[in-house]
Amino acid sequence: MQFLELKNFLDQKVAQYNQPDFISNDPVCIPHLFTRKQDIEIAGFFAAILAWGQRKTIINKCKELLGRMGNSPYEFMIHHSDDDLKGLLNFKHRTFNDTDLLYFVSFFKSHYQRFDSLEQAFVPKQSLLSDGILSNAFVDTLSAGISIEDSLNYFRSYFFSLEDFPHRTKKHISSPTQKSTCKRLNMFLRWMVRKDNQGVDFGIWNTLQPADLICPCDVHVDRVGRLLGLINRKQTDWLTAVELTQHLKQFDANDPVKYDFALFGLGVEKIL
Repeated sequence: MQFLELKNFLDQKVAQYNQPDFISNDPVCIPHLFTRKQDIEIAGFFAAILAWGQRKTIINKCKELLGRMGNSPYEFMIHHSDDDLKGLLNFKHRTFNDTDLLYFVSFFKSHYQRFDSLEQAFVPKQSLLSDGILSNAFVDTLSAGISIEDSLNYFRSYFFSLEDFPHRTKKHISSPTQKSTCKRLNMFLRWMVRKDNQGVDFGIWNTLQPADLICPCDVHVDRVGRLLGLINRKQTDWLTAVELTQHLKQFDANDPVKYDFALFGLGVEKIL
């Protein structure tokens, strides 16, 4: 397809799939069960991290997990007792088990005792300010050039900054340093950062910007992206996700990741 023809085609598909009807059959339905910002963040994070396999199974496992937290994830993270933690034992989805889950809970409790939002976990300047290491003015200057790659690398380091983290849990949090596409975390960031009036993505974070997001590169997006000439790289890794996003920025520099809806929808429905 020529540039304008492809842009118009993808814009039509974004309009088709970026609709409230998309929510019920996608893991994004999990954070949509909540209205409190912190509940949305925690539920969304688990929904993204557990997004392996069939979407129906993912949704059911997330609902099971949240049910074990009394369907109040933020309150659970902040106020749980040792007895409450026993209710999480034996939870499992694919290779994610209760050892991983208990560490996630420890992380969330530690983080929310210091910060109001999970967004600060992806923004290095927030930690520097909290620790009193640097002045606000200097940190603002320092953070101006921070990319999503920086954010994801920082997040993984910060996530595993608690003492005695289980080594096995590290496989569940990817980063560009590992050359991963970071599909699940990029999907989570899309949910939290993108802003429109369609009702799918939440747009509740303001420090990270939609223009800087990287497109989640799952098997459907990767396949369709290659068919449309948006990916030329042979392997699928972090640089593949960056290449795809750079091509999508030619269609919309301010919101390139909206085309995730189009590529994913085309792939799932096997239109291409």
